[in-house]
Amino acid sequence: MNPMKAYKPPQANSPKKPQASYEQFEASSLFCPRCRQAMPVRKRLLLILPDGDKYEYLCAYCSHSLGTKMDYEEREVRLLV
Repeated sequence: MNPMKAYKPPQANSPKKPQASYEQFEASSLFCPRCRQAMPVRKRLLLILPDGDKYEYLCAYCSHSLGTKMDYEEREVRLLV
């Protein structure tokens, strides 16, 4: 056995399953132009729309708006008459 050769663990005979993909990402910190560095964020609900909910990301320190996010969700739309 050659000691210079890298060790490779034995591979399982089972077929490879594709890794689950992420459906949505949540920001934990974003760059704040007021604080001039990446800061933790708070997520605030802005609007409830037929397509989904719109959120705003705020700096946890100075409350400056850092961006928005739309969570699309299919809902039953009912009209009140």
